[in-house]
Amino acid sequence: MSVHRVMGTETEYAVSDSAASGYDPIHLSFDVVRGASDERSRHIRWDYRQEDPINDARGTRLERAAARPEMLTDTPSLHITNVIAPNGGRIYVDHAHPEYSSPESTNPFEAVAYDAAGDALMRVAAQQATRLTHKQIVLHRNNVDGKGASWGSHESYRSLRAVPFAVVSKMMTAHFVTRQLFTGSGRVGVGERSEYSGYQLSQRADYIHTPIGLQTTFDRPIVNTRDESHDCGEYRRLHVIVGDANRMQVPQLLKLGTTSMLLWLTEHAQIVGVNLQELLDEVEFSDPVRALHQVSHDLSLHQALNMRNGTQLTALQIQERLYDAVCVVARRVYGTDGTDEVLWPDTATRSIMVMWRRSLNDVMHIASCSATQRLSLVTEASRFEWLLKWQLLEGLRRRYYPNVSSSDQYGWNDSKLRALDLSWGSLQSGASVFEKVVARCDCPVSKEAIAIAERQAPPDTRAWLRSRLLDVFPDEVVAMSWSSITVRDCISTQSGASSTLRSFDTSDPLAYGKEEVESILISSQHAAQALTRCEMEHHAHSATLHHT
Repeated sequence: MSVHRVMGTETEYAVSDSAASGYDPIHLSFDVVRGASDERSRHIRWDYRQEDPINDARGTRLERAAARPEMLTDTPSLHITNVIAPNGGRIYVDHAHPEYSSPESTNPFEAVAYDAAGDALMRVAAQQATRLTHKQIVLHRNNVDGKGASWGSHESYRSLRAVPFAVVSKMMTAHFVTRQLFTGSGRVGVGERSEYSGYQLSQRADYIHTPIGLQTTFDRPIVNTRDESHDCGEYRRLHVIVGDANRMQVPQLLKLGTTSMLLWLTEHAQIVGVNLQELLDEVEFSDPVRALHQVSHDLSLHQALNMRNGTQLTALQIQERLYDAVCVVARRVYGTDGTDEVLWPDTATRSIMVMWRRSLNDVMHIASCSATQRLSLVTEASRFEWLLKWQLLEGLRRRYYPNVSSSDQYGWNDSKLRALDLSWGSLQSGASVFEKVVARCDCPVSKEAIAIAERQAPPDTRAWLRSRLLDVFPDEVVAMSWSSITVRDCISTQSGASSTLRSFDTSDPLAYGKEEVESILISSQHAAQALTRCEMEHHAHSATLHHT
């Protein structure tokens, strides 16, 4: 693996009824998910048997009786609606929010396409729900309401279980605290309930309260330890809950790409004789949660953070060390050209590393500029979401309050600025200020790629099989999950046709892609027949690879 690894995103959307003075967000969430369903596949349920939300990556299990009810996401509920999206993803109700989980992708650029496809699918679902219910249902892609509530935008990464989780957690703590420099989506208000006037880099930071933990909805941790891999035994899934719901592509690409590269670093350093312990000791915070908040609140980008070894580093200095460490190991793994540049093995990896290096240069330049100079930064604002949003808001603040200084926090609690911040995340056509400035944004992922991602699954993961079964045999599919499919096995008898249920294991996310299953699906008469043939083909292929 390089930047290429199985990855995906999960986005919870804020839901509201713009025509009502009061509404129940849970009922609205049901309406949205029903709006995403269709007659052919509405009967397919989600299979919770593979869910394991109380297994901890630190080697323990939380007693079920000790778990808070909201942690038990493996408990089926008749009131929870699930829809398998046409692209192999999942649309469902999570607590008080409609949520889209993207299908499994294999690189950040593909993952961003499927993440954006989710916005499109959810927008259509909200429109359909509005038609069916006669409500005015609006979705927002953001993380906070400024009144104390926060909801998630999660990431998932396949990683080798052989790497000690203590190494992963230390590496990721350093990264998650500091990557806000280039991944933050910007927020008006400081504190969970916007107790203080101001603007900060990240929407999510103020709602993180503990360094590490299993929980996701209370005492939220920087590093989430849920060990629910949906994968083969040698892999774990790193489940990340600390990130923002970005509207811009570059922050999202950097969020996924840099995290993947640091997982790659933990997986390859020892192989080439690089000891990561010195780096991990150097970038360990004395108080990670405080550092997370400090980075988000510091628009100067110069905040010195206290490290456990007694030194101080800025967020940029820590990111520089992480980037350099990846390059050191990559030189040994991939070699270099005549100028000592790493010979990256593929275009996606090379692109992410170029973007990472460029973002660190951008941070240095932004940090050197005054507030007035930052207002005219066009190139950097095309790549930094918190900066582009700040430019719009700061321009309005200066217009409304012409006598305030750039460093003064006065005016940031103005209701018009808060409304503009909220409208940034709106998915309602014509209602989002982001739509008006998207032409200023760097968009490496094309509209065409996103349109394809709405309709088709990634061709090189098991999502392709899920998606195509919905097309070819929707009536015979009973249940699906990330790692299993249950279908009706039609058996002809003299007295007529009867059926039994058969479940098929799809634990390997890189199995059952287009090349492996497409011809089988279109040449089979029933789903069970197709899946049996797919399973036999996969086992034969795996045996050949093992023998080789």
